[in-house]
Amino acid sequence: MAVIALASGKSSGVTCSALALALSSPRPSLLVEADPSGGTIRAGFLQGEGSAQVGLHRLAAADRQGTLATEFHQHWVSLDQSHSGARMLLPGLTDPAQAPSMARTWDAIAELIAVMDHRGYDVIIDAGRIVAQSETRLNTSVYPAPLLRAADVVLLVVRSTQASVVSTAPAVRILRDELAHEGTGADALGLMVIEEGSLSSSNIQQWLHAPAFASLEWDPDTADVLTHGQFKKAGRTLLRSARSAHDRINEVVTRRRLQLARPAPVQG
Repeated sequence: MAVIALASGKSSGVTCSALALALSSPRPSLLVEADPSGGTIRAGFLQGEGSAQVGLHRLAAADRQGTLATEFHQHWVSLDQSHSGARMLLPGLTDPAQAPSMARTWDAIAELIAVMDHRGYDVIIDAGRIVAQSETRLNTSVYPAPLLRAADVVLLVVRSTQASVVSTAPAVRILRDELAHEGTGADALGLMVIEEGSLSSSNIQQWLHAPAFASLEWDPDTADVLTHGQFKKAGRTLLRSARSAHDRINEVVTRRRLQLARPAPVQG
């Protein structure tokens, strides 16, 4: 059981990485599509399945009406064809203009996510590209900062290319300061390295002054399936490396929970 948030400084494959983690979790998983720019999994990977009447964009109204806790589960959709309930998605906003309406609801959603964690779920949060209001703070009027503050770990997704590393550096500074002052500590922040380019993880860590908590192998065919739902033949390299990433992430979560006197995640 772990709450894992993913974000980026610039487009770096956050949604694809979050989906890979949700599908490969050794435990039941809930993927929360919290990107303020809008959700894409329902239209992409799920090929438009499900009703637009459910999703994150409906929860702000439920919160105002005092029914959020009872309606929360009603807005999940299945990520797998078996509909076993083991892989679930809370679809994201349907329009970026809806993001400001969520500002007062993120804290309540963070509390519900904590409940799912206690019930044995891995909760994966796709927070998209960060939105900052200053060099040291996130913009809480449109960005789901409370979800990152409450997460066990926050993974900043970066590709192993020089361009991606350079664009990620400001996000490292912002998130480190945000988690140090408003979250569970700066040590919650780590990198998720997508091994697309030639830079090594050690070089990236030195450049960004942040530890690499996990990595994903470069597998464009599977990434295309996860992004667009085009079910052509794809390898399983990405999902295998995502399962290995869970092992490394859980080691970090266990260590941090012991330090914070929280229950450690149950190993799958």
